Amino acid sequence: MTSSTRSRRGTAFWTPGRVALAALGVLTLIFIFGNTRRTEIRLLIPEVAMPLWLALFATAVIGGLCGFYFGRRR
Repeated sequence: MTSSTRSRRGTAFWTPGRVALAALGVLTLIFIFGNTRRTEIRLLIPEVAMPLWLALFATAVIGGLCGFYFGRRR
């Protein structure tokens, strides 16, 4: 492997799309951890009391997993 191949691989990792995704991830975490009060959430039938950050984090994880799954199927 030549040094020019290594340098191209190192810089190709940080594409504009990945930078934007990382920035959105950081902003999402700031938003989630800024909302720490308890809230009541209705899950189909039961009503659950939990910290708002936990509900936001779970929603973000589920959305990320769905995006990953459907993105890989193409």
